Amino acid sequence: MTKKIKERRKTSLDIEGMTCASCAQTIEKALKKQVGVEQANVNFASEKANLTYNPKITNKKELIKTVRAAGYNAHFETKKAIIRIGGMTCASCTQTIESALKKTDGIVEANVNLATEKAVVVYDPQEINYEGIKKVIEATGYEVLGREEGATKYEKAIEEEQRKFRKAKVRMTVSWAFTIPIIAWMIPEMIFGVAWPNPTVFNIGMILLAVPVLFGAGKETLLSAAKKVSHGRANMDVLIAMGTLTAFITGPAMFFSSILNYAGVAGMIMSFHLMGRYIEAKAMGRASQAIRKLLELEAKTARILMDGGEKEVPIDEVEVGNVMIIRPGEKIPTDGVVIEGQSAVDESMATGESMPVQKKVGDEVIGATVNQRGLLKVRATKVGQDTFLSQVIRLVEEAQGSKVPIQEFADRVVSYFVPVVIGLAFFALALWFVAPDLAKGVTVWAQPFLPWVDPNLGVVTLAVSAFVSILVIACPCALGLATPTALMVGSGMGAENGVLIRHGAALQTLKDIDTIVFDKTGTITKGKPEVTDIVPAEGRKKEDVLRIAASVEVGSEHPLGEAILRKAKEENLKLHKADEFEAITGRGVKAKIGLSSQKFVLVGNRKLMEEEKIDYKSLEGDLKRLEEEAKTAMLVANNGKIMGALAVADTLKEDSVQAVKELERMGLKTTMLTGDNRRTAEAIAKKMGMSRVLAEVLPDQKVKEIRKLQGNGETVAMVGDGINDAPALTAANVGIAIGTGTDIAIESADVTLVRGDLSSVVTAIKLSRETFRKIKQNLFWAFFYNTAAIPLAMLGLAHPVIAEIGMATSSVTVVTNANLLRRARIRSEYQKKEK
Repeated sequence: MTKKIKERRKTSLDIEGMTCASCAQTIEKALKKQVGVEQANVNFASEKANLTYNPKITNKKELIKTVRAAGYNAHFETKKAIIRIGGMTCASCTQTIESALKKTDGIVEANVNLATEKAVVVYDPQEINYEGIKKVIEATGYEVLGREEGATKYEKAIEEEQRKFRKAKVRMTVSWAFTIPIIAWMIPEMIFGVAWPNPTVFNIGMILLAVPVLFGAGKETLLSAAKKVSHGRANMDVLIAMGTLTAFITGPAMFFSSILNYAGVAGMIMSFHLMGRYIEAKAMGRASQAIRKLLELEAKTARILMDGGEKEVPIDEVEVGNVMIIRPGEKIPTDGVVIEGQSAVDESMATGESMPVQKKVGDEVIGATVNQRGLLKVRATKVGQDTFLSQVIRLVEEAQGSKVPIQEFADRVVSYFVPVVIGLAFFALALWFVAPDLAKGVTVWAQPFLPWVDPNLGVVTLAVSAFVSILVIACPCALGLATPTALMVGSGMGAENGVLIRHGAALQTLKDIDTIVFDKTGTITKGKPEVTDIVPAEGRKKEDVLRIAASVEVGSEHPLGEAILRKAKEENLKLHKADEFEAITGRGVKAKIGLSSQKFVLVGNRKLMEEEKIDYKSLEGDLKRLEEEAKTAMLVANNGKIMGALAVADTLKEDSVQAVKELERMGLKTTMLTGDNRRTAEAIAKKMGMSRVLAEVLPDQKVKEIRKLQGNGETVAMVGDGINDAPALTAANVGIAIGTGTDIAIESADVTLVRGDLSSVVTAIKLSRETFRKIKQNLFWAFFYNTAAIPLAMLGLAHPVIAEIGMATSSVTVVTNANLLRRARIRSEYQKKEK
């Protein structure tokens, strides 16, 4: 099993040339057929292919070849390093270094220049990092003097997006520069029936004005269509190309037949298509801005202590263990721990929390958060791909690249959509020729209320009009964009509010949850319990009970044991040395301590005392009282006799009660899962307003309890710390990891809540419901539009230009509706009050 995991590798490819959802289907099918590819998911909205493959069978170059063979272009994300090199004296030096670099796995391109004494290296960050490149150069006998900062991932993303916008805008502008004269020239002919100055000049003018629109501005669309057809595929571009070229051919054809000249209409169709593409690109840019925002947060440089002084270095050169100096108002470059100073840090980028968090020596800080007040010295603990921000970016990218189960149906439809539309277009063409009277009957009926319908036109003209209208009115793009755009916006909103969603399936399941199970310690409570009561048995002193218990708990890592130790330190008690320490799961601990007795000292619950035959009945009344006060009571025994009891209480998180009430109002059944005895658990649940309590559950029984609930037909979300509760999180329908700071196990759950409070659970569920509502709206619109529009076009009720406007509007509507998700109110009542 382990071997199999080691042989799996994840990667993503940037895809170029996709114009609609059927393109994504084509690439996905090709990649899935490739030997060694275990999983492939191509996302039209994000223009990425997310892959899981076996590196022993295939590699990135082969994956790119597969994409190119399907008629598209692909490349993987690379980084560029400009490295200063010392010790080069001649051309052979550059050859030596260049040769060594080019032979290294992960290096895509390497150029070494003797005059500038620099190497420009393009590399795959998933295969090799800057340190690895540095070692390769140093192994050839030359010195690496440092590096210069290249374009960041954020800057590259912005540059690429702006390039696409500019290109789309130029194509749209050029097309309309010729289309507006076409429309102006058409108006007299349409209204008054006058072809100015005469029919011949008018018809030639329509053809000449349409040429630069189709073969200039629309060149890429036509070439893309030709490329797809040459590969035996069909997509949106094929439909547009067939429709516009058919319409254009009627121009020259009208000189030899009675057909109407639709050359000008062909230009109008292409212009509306290119305008739709431009608006869609802008809307898609807004949909994907969450990733850009996260990338923008990355610090570019860091100031580190080196040789007794400060040195500013690119962020990629920071290593684990480096001490960074962060002044007020500066970003903390990377994850670390404070070793000197104290300050307030704005962590809103990570948690959505607006209030600054106080930081002192020993506290962890997150890279890219902002130091607000004092000077801090921070030791770097995580760098590069391991930082919290990098993990968040990767998680958001994975979520945006994943698919929601409901999308599978839309994908199946899209895979057959274009061929079916082409088939329907030829069927309609044949119908108009075979049964013209039947088809004309519909146009005669519609003429009074549809001014563009003219049944008096010739059969050939009406047949061509219907054929073109069907081709250009069909919109697979709307189907393909319906889910991914909403998922992109939703996952981005989640990241901005401290809710990290791993994949689309979790988002869909979360909206159907009817039961939420909360682990108690560290989830409902703060996870920092304190000793509240010490009850000595008759003839014993409080001090002795605490000292004995603390001496045993020295070896414990349990939060309750740590609370007892803290209390003993506060009381300045001298502890005994403990030997043969043993933790007994679900019961307590025992150890031998430096007393004359060689028997074990026991600290634990009733079960432990009963198993060791310790009589604790004299303290039963005190135990019940403490448990009814929602405190965890522990018994202490020494030398076979009861010494007393300790009560420990863990404070509820500030928002716990309000969050549970809000979840209950949303129709969810809240359940507490704890190892505490039933009386204590029920007292806490009553204070919280929870529906159900599962008490006295041992850690290894949590999964069993989750499955029992699922067996009763409940859809369960489990909320835990992501580390200790990993099996239960996996067993639940949706696992939600909750925590704070850089210690969150992001990889352990379907959803991760960065803030560490229960209000974020409310936010996650609201986000799921709102996102899925948008997905359903988009899918309904996409299916409704296509099922209604295509039959109308077949019956000759849609003019080709109106058909194209409808198509362009359809895909833009879907993307715009997804962007409206940003207006959704997903914050909990508690979080609104905070603001």
